[in-house]
Amino acid sequence: MARRDEIECWLTDMDGVLVHENQALPGAAELLQEWTDTGTPFLVLTNNSIYTPRDLSARLRSSGLNVPEDRIWTSALATADFMQAQLPGGTAFVIGEMGITTALHEAGFTMTETNPDFVVVGETRNYSFEAITKAIRLILGGARFIATNPDATGPSADGPMPATGAIAALITKATGMEPYIVGKPNPMMFRSAMNKIGAHSENTAMIGDRMDTDIVAGIEAGLHTILVMTGISDDAEIARYPFRPDEILAGVHELLSTDLIESDEI
Repeated sequence: MARRDEIECWLTDMDGVLVHENQALPGAAELLQEWTDTGTPFLVLTNNSIYTPRDLSARLRSSGLNVPEDRIWTSALATADFMQAQLPGGTAFVIGEMGITTALHEAGFTMTETNPDFVVVGETRNYSFEAITKAIRLILGGARFIATNPDATGPSADGPMPATGAIAALITKATGMEPYIVGKPNPMMFRSAMNKIGAHSENTAMIGDRMDTDIVAGIEAGLHTILVMTGISDDAEIARYPFRPDEILAGVHELLSTDLIESDEI
């Protein structure tokens, strides 16, 4: 496992690591700038499949973070990448928003409601009972079942709301078919991200705030793992799991080069 001073490429989660409730976290803007100035390959990862990279880049910009759209890797992009490798030029029935439909179109897929090769369930704010019923019937008719990510709930201004994992579970109950889930904690999402920037596991680190997605997937992908405490994890949460990250930091500000020099001198 690489030490931090051997890391040449970086993958980082977005929410809870770089931003919290649309506010940049301390050190995030400086770290992204440092990577950009030094030509360090990096990608910002998110399991959210609602938005396109262009949308997310604009949202991050409004939070004070400069992340070009080609530096963003979503579960929708990873799903399209996986499906293109499985069946180039295939067809799909999609429950989801622009993030997943755009990614699939750009990967050469055709959207159809008639005998699709795949049924793809992604994040959406408007799950339709009619669309879920159609998905169930298509899967029972032989379509392969894919979900962009396993998150059962997502945040909203009024509290938690059902997300991809919850809708996929409903379809599983009705069909007896489990989806193949591409997003975190599937390490495939990290492998496809590394392929995009030409990175190798021996010299790549993953920064995340969740033990059950970011850290476990990073470990399984053979990456140097860094847990930051600016998201949902606390000491009690960390202690629940049988695995540990390589490093636990207060936040990404501790990764700035000045902090690295100081920690090396200790």
